[in-house]
Amino acid sequence: EVQLVESGGGLVQAGESLRLSCVASGLSFNDYAIGWFRQGPGQEREGVAAIKCTDDTTDYADSVKGRFTISCDRAKNTVYLQMNSLKPEDTALYYCAADFRPIRVGLEFPFDYWGQGIQVTVSS
Repeated sequence: EVQLVESGGGLVQAGESLRLSCVASGLSFNDYAIGWFRQGPGQEREGVAAIKCTDDTTDYADSVKGRFTISCDRAKNTVYLQMNSLKPEDTALYYCAADFRPIRVGLEFPFDYWGQGIQVTVSS
């Protein structure tokens, strides 16, 4: 059974940083790309960043490029999302997701497994 468990969310002020973690079980990073998505209040879900841990290829949303960094720790089966220079518009429920055997890493592709989500709130 594939499980994705997010942690590291919370309440911060604008300009501060947070690091989200996604611990994956029941899957191999050899077969999956891992992505972070978010859904703000009254908004549609959007892709944030994705990575293929075997070769560290990545994809980022334009809105987070230069501020967010996605990375892997294969020994811990964990994917991180380092979020710097946070803005109030980054406030959302953040989800970790896994894409089985993707053609390439891309936020536009459908992801197969999803975590429960974790709240990130950025105050102004």
